Amino acid sequence: MSKHSRVCPRCHTTLDEGPVVYRCARCRRAVYAADLDVDFHVTRLARVGR
Repeated sequence: MSKHSRVCPRCHTTLDEGPVVYRCARCRRAVYAADLDVDFHVTRLARVGR
């Protein structure tokens, strides 16, 4: 699994499997990755040699 923890939108339990379809062990729901609200932030790289 990646650094980002995915949680079920219904019961907020951590999802397993993935990366296209995740599964919730608690409520037995399949959740598509496209349905999850995940923010990716780009970090700024420092310039070297200037």
